[in-house]
Amino acid sequence: QVQVVESGGGLVQPGGSLRFSCAASGSINSIYAMGWYRQAPGKHRELVATVTSNTNTNYPDSVKGRFTISRDNAKNTVYLQMNSLKPEDTAVYYCNGRYYGGLYVYPWGQGTQVTVSS
Repeated sequence: QVQVVESGGGLVQPGGSLRFSCAASGSINSIYAMGWYRQAPGKHRELVATVTSNTNTNYPDSVKGRFTISRDNAKNTVYLQMNSLKPEDTAVYYCNGRYYGGLYVYPWGQGTQVTVSS
């Protein structure tokens, strides 16, 4: 079954750090872009980081300079390092891939919850 499993969430104080992992069920070598998304209560899901097959990365201004995405094709895993966390980063974080035409690769997984609070 084609799927991804996210892990690494938790409760962290403002200014803290977390690292997520996203393990895919199969090879991610040919997937154009792997990305992390998040959805806060009452809000739409938003993109927070992408990394393409040639390792180009992209971030929205809200996380730029604080979040770092990387992919390890040999391990079929994508990572998200989050530093200087803020309360507004509180959300459920999801991982997915996109083909060059824009279609998502995987069914949306359970995600991993991040709560940033003192």
